[in-house]
Amino acid sequence: MTKTSLKELPLPTQPSEESRTSQMSPAVLAYIAEFFKVLSEVSRLQIVCCLKSGAKNVTQIIEETNLGQANVSKHLKLLAQAGIVARTQVGVSVYYEIANPFLFELCDLVCESLLSQLEKQNQQLKQFKVL
Repeated sequence: MTKTSLKELPLPTQPSEESRTSQMSPAVLAYIAEFFKVLSEVSRLQIVCCLKSGAKNVTQIIEETNLGQANVSKHLKLLAQAGIVARTQVGVSVYYEIANPFLFELCDLVCESLLSQLEKQNQQLKQFKVL
């Protein structure tokens, strides 16, 4: 699949909140899938979590995540290409930060949902043990 930038996609006009996702074109849905694909890797999530407290350079990210330099650089490049992180050059250092803080709201929603699912599964397992 070729990489498409969001600017190149035909976006629908502002439909109601209920129908927005049902009216998205396959190209827009592919862009959304790519965004989630970038977030589907543990090392990239570690980097995102590391940046929650603010901008950091590669050395700081390596120290906080215990990931290797080549690994961090590769993942930062993918995160930047997806628009998840922004990079700023300060002298000879490059600092990375989350481009849009909505990402943490999204992560919180996912975590709450997963926790709820686990609690339900735990209750079901307890019921099976009683039988």
